[in-house]
Amino acid sequence: MVNDVIREYEAHLKKAVEALRHSLATIRTGRASSGLVEHLQVEAYGAPMPLNQLANIAVPEAKLIVIQPFDAGMIKIIEKAIQNSDLGINPSNDGRVIRLAIPPLTEERRKEMVKVVRHRLEDVKVSVRNQRREAIDQLKELESEKLIGEDDLKRGQERVQQLTDKYTGDLDNVGKEKEAEVLAV
Repeated sequence: MVNDVIREYEAHLKKAVEALRHSLATIRTGRASSGLVEHLQVEAYGAPMPLNQLANIAVPEAKLIVIQPFDAGMIKIIEKAIQNSDLGINPSNDGRVIRLAIPPLTEERRKEMVKVVRHRLEDVKVSVRNQRREAIDQLKELESEKLIGEDDLKRGQERVQQLTDKYTGDLDNVGKEKEAEVLAV
């Protein structure tokens, strides 16, 4: 029973790390990356859809993203979605493809992006702390129902804390990598 709680908790922690990676991929750095736009929601065919389902996204140069819609009639809609996003990039199109020239980030903008990275990292850490509390509560409940002994409770709590420490370190590393990427000129 203790192992079930711990397995479930570890699965939540792995999802938290992946969610942070996914969330940080959308933060702009000085280099072009398809991750900046591929999950951008575009109102298409009466429903919001991620851009990567509506177009091919390529990065032919370090400072350029090229978006080629599958349906040429979607160019204006995709362009508007990019303009309305928080990317701060003006798209240009030639009727067939949309080009996004990634301007270099100013020092001030880099610092803002680092704050965004830290904020998202802290949000995920709060989620991890909440999950830890829930896992420990589940273990205490098992002990109060006499399904596990006091020793099992203690070992389970120690294992939960070990997992928390390990995955919090992983989250910190993901955050530091992204900060370094944002600050790199």
